[in-house]
Amino acid sequence: QVQLVESGGGLVQAGGSLRLSCAASGRTFSVCAMGWFRQAPGKERELVGEIPWSGGSAFYADSVKGRFTVSRDNAKNTVYLQMNSLKPEDTAVYSCATKHRTVRPGTTSYEYIYWGQGTQVTVSS
Repeated sequence: QVQLVESGGGLVQAGGSLRLSCAASGRTFSVCAMGWFRQAPGKERELVGEIPWSGGSAFYADSVKGRFTVSRDNAKNTVYLQMNSLKPEDTAVYSCATKHRTVRPGTTSYEYIYWGQGTQVTVSS
């Protein structure tokens, strides 16, 4: 198993910045990538950004591209989500999750399996 602990959420004014952290422990050798998700009330969960665990560039949703940055510190087994130029519509519960390769008869897939507890980000106008 992989355990994830998030921190860094809070209340910020529009235009401000926040940095979220996600510290992983346990069987991190099985992690392929780390993703940041968010879910606002009444809306579906959205993948905000994803970064490969051991190398490579991050992927971002169009809604946050140019404002959010995902980075990692492999020595600390920690992934960060730097959020700049925040907007009220960024208000949501943000969660990190680890992506793993899963093999079943006849197919191989990559799935998000372990999740953090979530942290609230509120952006006031």
